Amino acid sequence: MADRPKDTNEDTEESEEIEDLSLDLEAADVTEAPDLPLPPAVSAPAAGDSLATVAPVTALQQYLAELRRYPYLSKEEELQLFQEYYAQGSREAAVKLILANLRVSVAIASEYLHTGADQMDLIQEGNVGLMQAIKKFDPTKNVRFYAYAAWWARAYILRYLLNTYRLVKIGTTQDQRKLFYNLRKEKAKLERQGFAPDTKLLADRLHVRERDVIEMDQRLGSWELSLDQPLNQESEGTLLDILPSREMPADEQLATTELQTLFRAKLAEFTKTLAERDEDILRNRILSETPLTLDDLGHKYGVTKERTRQLEARIIKRLRDFLKKEIKDFDSLRS
Repeated sequence: MADRPKDTNEDTEESEEIEDLSLDLEAADVTEAPDLPLPPAVSAPAAGDSLATVAPVTALQQYLAELRRYPYLSKEEELQLFQEYYAQGSREAAVKLILANLRVSVAIASEYLHTGADQMDLIQEGNVGLMQAIKKFDPTKNVRFYAYAAWWARAYILRYLLNTYRLVKIGTTQDQRKLFYNLRKEKAKLERQGFAPDTKLLADRLHVRERDVIEMDQRLGSWELSLDQPLNQESEGTLLDILPSREMPADEQLATTELQTLFRAKLAEFTKTLAERDEDILRNRILSETPLTLDDLGHKYGVTKERTRQLEARIIKRLRDFLKKEIKDFDSLRS
């Protein structure tokens, strides 16, 4: 058998991203896949059917009906098509393999309908996984293609859910992705074995931190709400309308602005009562965002550091007394 076609750069990046999800698909020890029945679907009505106008067929129903045209391949047919694909690069052989296994994506997508994602979107993501599986499958391992392809279809569906079905991304590191895929499954497994699935036990079994288990459990157990959705059918108001504002109330903003204006005015009046040295200490030591040190001021005026500290304390006391005299209820404003 000739060498497989080499992946393009895009294919390589795509497969590396899936491998980052801790899915070692190249070495997957799968000898048989579970039954993957096609979910029931409604056949498309005939052109003259009177029910056609009453119960229109959806895109999903049409898609499922179309799938029935492509039966599963026998093992011999499958091997023959892979020989054509790898030896001759036959696109037609690859298309036949994909069409015969589209049911795999449908069956796996049906397992994730509880997430609220659109079923057709899930199916199409699974189909992308099937196309990736075609490039990676090794017929010499004595594994049926649909069993191997199921891993890739599931990986692409999970990646889609991880990236799109929540407003807030819930899995950004390898440990978080591992928890996203396995936390609920591990909980159910422990319960079947008679264990209470507490945080420590889950963390030990999944080889992650307890804090990560708690955080992911909270995220998986909650759903985001749109702030623009109506409160009810009768009201045009939204959830955003009733959320408390983080901004300061208008009356408090006005009071704060007036108080700041008053303090600035009184501070300007107080500054006029100071000598040049005291005014310099007030501006460059007491009020400055980058105050000078006591040593700097001491060198500037030829006094000791302790004397400069005393001058600073005296100016602060004078300022406090001045404001108490000029502003009514100054002590209550300070509290």
